[in-house]
Amino acid sequence: MSGPSPDLLARVTWSLIAEPLDEVALALRRHCGPVDALDLARTGTARELLRRTGTEPRPGAERAATEALSRWRHRLSSLDVGAVLADAGRRRLRVLTPEAPDWPGQRLADLAHEQPSCLWLRGDGDLGELLGRPVAAIVGSRASTRYGEDVATSFAAGLAARGAAVLSGGAYGIDASAHRGALHATGGATAAVLAGGLDRLYPRGNSDLLERIAARHVLISEAPPGTAPTRWRFLARNRLIAALADATVVVEASWRSGALSTARRADSLRRVVAAVPGPVTSAASAGCHRLLRESDAVLVTEVQDVLELLPGGDPAGEGGFAVQDRLDLLEPADRRVLDAVPPRSSLDLAGIVREVALPEPQVAGAIARLELLGHVEHAGDRIRRPRPERRE
Repeated sequence: MSGPSPDLLARVTWSLIAEPLDEVALALRRHCGPVDALDLARTGTARELLRRTGTEPRPGAERAATEALSRWRHRLSSLDVGAVLADAGRRRLRVLTPEAPDWPGQRLADLAHEQPSCLWLRGDGDLGELLGRPVAAIVGSRASTRYGEDVATSFAAGLAARGAAVLSGGAYGIDASAHRGALHATGGATAAVLAGGLDRLYPRGNSDLLERIAARHVLISEAPPGTAPTRWRFLARNRLIAALADATVVVEASWRSGALSTARRADSLRRVVAAVPGPVTSAASAGCHRLLRESDAVLVTEVQDVLELLPGGDPAGEGGFAVQDRLDLLEPADRRVLDAVPPRSSLDLAGIVREVALPEPQVAGAIARLELLGHVEHAGDRIRRPRPERRE
């Protein structure tokens, strides 16, 4: 039985020695490929690194290359990739590279040189099947309100029930509400993209929820086992959520919420961005209102609004709050005749004819139809609106 390929080993090593958005590492892998780039990281010089990446050897660039080699080699000095993979296997973690059939290459390709070297997965779910559906990312503040949590839950449940997959970050607040809503739907699919290693689920208060996601679907991270979630890793993680989803919906976000970075990433990748409005007095919705005012974010208030934004989605129509009045069904001439009948008095046929300036036979026909529908009634030779029934 053959062992891991050189490409997989190199990609795993890069995930262990370089941060996700290490610009020098990204440039080196882009120009040399992960295997040759790793050889250079082990034995090359700063000048060689600059030459291989096509970078002019200016003092600032050479200093950045020297520092990069130093930090990579510091981690390489105590690294045993085989032991990491063996430990990951014992923890039922999988590593995914572009060699794998379920690598989400089409979605991640839009990240260009910022694509992850590999992805770590926890759970038995089929990532390819999950991402083969329309995918909506539902994100928002950790410090959420009951309003935001209710919206996230109902949106996620409605989307999942209609066959879409729900993506979020596994955090408290809006993220957790979105995952719970999707899990509540029969056959609902959801995945959490985490900022730290999958051996230590974070936040700990959501461990049970994250375990449920892993049991039914999958947890995703580009951070290898043993990696602690940090602020810069959360920001790097957000680009993955944006890239893996067809649309990003910000349910609730404060003015400087991290969820806005996911929205900005999605917009830069030409993904659809949507935002849920909230009370104008709520600081928890200030970021959503900012998106709606300053960007091309789409205002959404119902599940159907989001479905319309996903591939193959049907038009949302007028929405669930649109109520059709019975009078909307009247022909224009009938409506004109009805409007001529006073609300508290009555008119005879001649008076209505004068009022609407239509031929008498047409007016008489309209009155007959309106009477059948209960909109008018005869009181002798006069026509009036029906009197409301008196309550006993």
